[in-house]
Amino acid sequence: MKMYILIRESVPLGFAMLGAAHASMACYLKFKDSPEVTAWLSGPFYKVVCKVGDAEFERAKETPDNVVLTESALGNMEIAIAFKPREEWPRAFKFFRLYR
Repeated sequence: MKMYILIRESVPLGFAMLGAAHASMACYLKFKDSPEVTAWLSGPFYKVVCKVGDAEFERAKETPDNVVLTESALGNMEIAIAFKPREEWPRAFKFFRLYR
């Protein structure tokens, strides 16, 4: 089970770190009563943080069970998306670049 967190590549590093932390918590809070989150918490709760372009970000929002985070200091720009943990992911997720 993994939770994916996507960060828009145009977001400055400090806001990206903050966005990833907030996205993880927001996703947990939104889906905490789901069986997937219960299973995820019972084992190693993996998170994958990726850096994506604008087009990838917009397409990823179509994947169900997500929460989108905005940053007021950046004009309420959408900076991160977190997805409810799951075993199987759409093929595109395998090609997102890890945030390093």
